Amino acid sequence: MNTVIPNFLPVLPEILVFSMACAILMVTVFARSRASDACYWLTLATLVIAAWLTVRGMGNTTIYTFNNMFVQDAMGDVLKLAMYGILFVVFVYSKEYLRDRKIYQGEYFVLGLFGLVGMMVMVSAASLLTIYLGLELLSLSMYAMVAMQRDSVHSTEAAMKYFILGAIASGMLLYGISMIYGITGSLNLHTIRGEVGKLGADNLILTFGLVFVVVGIAFKLGAVPFHMWIPDVYHGAPTSVVMYVSSAPKLAAFAMIMRVLVGGLESLANSWQDMLVILAILSMGLGNVIAISQTNIKRMLAYSTISHMGFFLLGIISTSGNGYGASMFYAIVYAVMSMGGFGMLTILSRKDKEVQDLEDLKGLSQRHPWMAALMLLFMFSMAGVPPTFGFYAKLLVIQSVIEVGMLWLAIVAVLMAVIGAFYYLRVIKVMYFDEASEGAQPIRAGAGVQGLLTANALALVLMLPFVGWMIDLCRRVITGLS
Repeated sequence: MNTVIPNFLPVLPEILVFSMACAILMVTVFARSRASDACYWLTLATLVIAAWLTVRGMGNTTIYTFNNMFVQDAMGDVLKLAMYGILFVVFVYSKEYLRDRKIYQGEYFVLGLFGLVGMMVMVSAASLLTIYLGLELLSLSMYAMVAMQRDSVHSTEAAMKYFILGAIASGMLLYGISMIYGITGSLNLHTIRGEVGKLGADNLILTFGLVFVVVGIAFKLGAVPFHMWIPDVYHGAPTSVVMYVSSAPKLAAFAMIMRVLVGGLESLANSWQDMLVILAILSMGLGNVIAISQTNIKRMLAYSTISHMGFFLLGIISTSGNGYGASMFYAIVYAVMSMGGFGMLTILSRKDKEVQDLEDLKGLSQRHPWMAALMLLFMFSMAGVPPTFGFYAKLLVIQSVIEVGMLWLAIVAVLMAVIGAFYYLRVIKVMYFDEASEGAQPIRAGAGVQGLLTANALALVLMLPFVGWMIDLCRRVITGLS
């Protein structure tokens, strides 16, 4: 009997990150005195080396390994590189915030890296089983991260809600996967694609399984009506954890949609397109309208996230190569904007004062004009004000639905974008036109962190000459998806 030895080269980045997460856990146990700093620097080094391995392994061919359960392709490589860069910045922003709250521990970085492994597996999954394993590794890591501030009632409550709702959603997803496996006889997405084409789009069992799969995906995205966990988690979790949850995992969710709905179930596009239209409209509408009434900025940004996921889905709804590329571009741009927005909140927060309410930003332009200007850029980009990256991201996904004849959906999206601009502009009004609260203290942040935050914000404007190249890159890697 011949034994097939799997090709380990495509999974070297995953092996590295997983091994380093285990090593950092051991450092946490044995290097007690300087463990936190050692874990921090080892984590940053891991991300840099993983990026180097990914770039070195990039090629023009698609490689399958582990019995066709894992795939290395251009889309996966680009998304992984984006994840490394985003999480590198997230960890840098988090350092002082975690130290002030006495949760600057190796466990935070270990869980962050295990979550990254889950994202990487989702991005390169070629089987429903692999996708589920990656999703659960990511989810379990985030449940634990949300509960890290153990003396906080809000964090504990948020983690419990997230865990319970996440378990229900995972069960629904797994049930849908079991239905698809039962009718196609395979978990491999390439095989499923062929079998679904033979069975036809009217097969009742396939449609039944598809509904549960879409429900699981919608929960992970935070799309209405499966959004209930987002406001509570964003409000209750430490801001540094919210920054993690709201950024890189969105790229993994995009990859999950592309692998499952486009790569495996594209023959059922007419069915899942209708479902996503409903999810997108509800998410854009409910997210924007409820965000207007929020006075807590973290809850406001939570409902903003729900709205952004509605816009993100527009490109998927178009079921076209241009639309998929637009959604990929939107996911990356949103992750950068969200990382910067929550990064600003972590830097503004002090040991004795958590920046949570809009009132906490009153008079920021008087206390720290440069920080206010950077926050203005983040808010403008999230609102989709030209000439920021956020504007081009929204424009592309709206254009994608116009190209396929869904003009009415584009009109709805534009109206929702106008409504959403209100609460972003309200943040700017509070910073520039309200007087600072009595006893407001000046901002204390290291020059390195301020410089990184500046680069983060200015990139949303100064990188515009490269926007065409980035959009073309997203379209090319989607075109090569197999």
